[in-house]
Amino acid sequence: MVTHMKTTVDIADDVLLRAKAFAEESETTLRRLIEEGLRRVLDQAESPESGQIEWVTFKGKGLQPEFRDKGWDSIRDAIYNDS
Repeated sequence: MVTHMKTTVDIADDVLLRAKAFAEESETTLRRLIEEGLRRVLDQAESPESGQIEWVTFKGKGLQPEFRDKGWDSIRDAIYNDS
């Protein structure tokens, strides 16, 4: 027997509008669409491959000199504050 719980979630307006339109086009309900999406994410997280990281490297000489002795906070600040 499947039981259901009620809950309330905040979803960004644009995502909700797209989801409602997709559900209607797919002749399904928003509830089923949300459940399917959650199931996919949870199943993927439980798969053995989910914890593996694919390393990506680039040719070069590492960090630029001004960031070599800095932490991630400094790099992130430079990215977001650089106009």
